[in-house]
Amino acid sequence: MGHREKLVELIKKNNGLLLTKDAEAQGIPRKYLSILNKEGLLERVAQGVYLSPDAFEDKMYIIQARAGKAIFSHETALYLHDLADRDPIELSVTVPYGYNASNLKCQGIKVHKVKKELHELGVIEMKTMFDRPIRVYDKERTICDIICNRNNMDISILNDALKRYMRNKEKNINQLLKYAKELRIYNITRKYAEMFQ
Repeated sequence: MGHREKLVELIKKNNGLLLTKDAEAQGIPRKYLSILNKEGLLERVAQGVYLSPDAFEDKMYIIQARAGKAIFSHETALYLHDLADRDPIELSVTVPYGYNASNLKCQGIKVHKVKKELHELGVIEMKTMFDRPIRVYDKERTICDIICNRNNMDISILNDALKRYMRNKEKNINQLLKYAKELRIYNITRKYAEMFQ
């Protein structure tokens, strides 16, 4: 199988979305991406990200493909976990301190920063509506994040999320309090948990 055929297979496998790094991992030279782009079989939608004309643009997947350290968090994670009704106006991600997030901010994405040792705490994999994998904080970490950020957000979103979380059969209060301890918000988190139980 030649490079062109491999590339076409890779595009089909990824539902029309192709990352330069995935093509390179298969040993396909970048020039083949340019060739398919010129032929109209691929459109370059961002640096290192190509889309076939019949595919849907998966914004969340593309964001993480371009910014590997970005983890969906706060209001975006609330929505993904069904802890909020409203689709967030702007997407929220968390990156470690020292990570250059200027490109994300230019795209209108709300960027939160944490210490490097806390960045991976509570990360899980979910699927976008186009069935592509993205990294998101779990429910417990998300609740901790919004409690940390409570002074900078709509109080009704916070209260609704806490009520929904406490009614959720899959909640893990022990995990919530463990994260709260590591994030140094144990007392306030315990108070909220008692209030909404």
